[in-house]
Amino acid sequence: MSSTPQTSHIQPIGVFDSGVGGLTVLRHLIHTMSSEEFVYLGDTARVPYGNKSPETIRHYTRQCVNFLLGFDVKAIVIACNTASALALDLAREISPVPVIGMIHPAAATAVQQTQNGKIGIIGTRATIGSHAYELAISDYAHSIKKHIDVYSKACPLFVPLAEEDFGEHPASALIAKEYLQDFIDKEIDTLVLGCTHYPLLKDLILRTLPGISLIDCGESATNELSSIMNINNQPNINTFPTVRLFTTDTAQSFTSIAKRCIGLDLPEPILISQETLEEQGLSGL
Repeated sequence: MSSTPQTSHIQPIGVFDSGVGGLTVLRHLIHTMSSEEFVYLGDTARVPYGNKSPETIRHYTRQCVNFLLGFDVKAIVIACNTASALALDLAREISPVPVIGMIHPAAATAVQQTQNGKIGIIGTRATIGSHAYELAISDYAHSIKKHIDVYSKACPLFVPLAEEDFGEHPASALIAKEYLQDFIDKEIDTLVLGCTHYPLLKDLILRTLPGISLIDCGESATNELSSIMNINNQPNINTFPTVRLFTTDTAQSFTSIAKRCIGLDLPEPILISQETLEEQGLSGL
């Protein structure tokens, strides 16, 4: 099957992530907008983005955005917190259609939801190092005159644990306690899952931080896209949604995680080469 993007008379919604984590975002999109079509790109050959330089992340983002634009998409969701933190401005600059990131929708949700004004953030090193969530939370809190204390923690080992479905493994409990103990001491009541892999570890995190309100950035971004595109919520899936999946490398866990995330049998992903993605990325340079 050809890996060259093709347009459709029905404009789909494009979604990309560095790997499988964005499937947690696709889940919310599908269950909220079940009559829409979706094109998903998982850049599995270059996962994770979280330990790459800002310049590299922006380069990858340009390629992924232009690949999705080849399908005549009507909107793009950057289902990656790292790319959202470091390249959302670039994506919006080169895209003629709306681009939704993960940071600002989740930040607004967290500020609205917290009761004691103490919010925690977990994410990759790149996301946490960018301070994008702190800035977004501060800006939104200031706009509604609400005082917020923010505490951040990079949790890089959570990504492989999620991809390997190790949430129930005893070793994962030790890692989670090591990462999250500070949040107990700080008495946060709201935790932003600042990586789209982390909802796959929701049960593990809740066992470590019982009673904490978790903010799923994919759910917040879906709500924002639905509002912007004026798409009515469609919570019940009566027909199988049209979803096209692409990956840049074989990923044994991709299909199983897709089923676990979305609860539907999705088509096998189409493998595209990095060279193809590079060629698509050249458009708009």
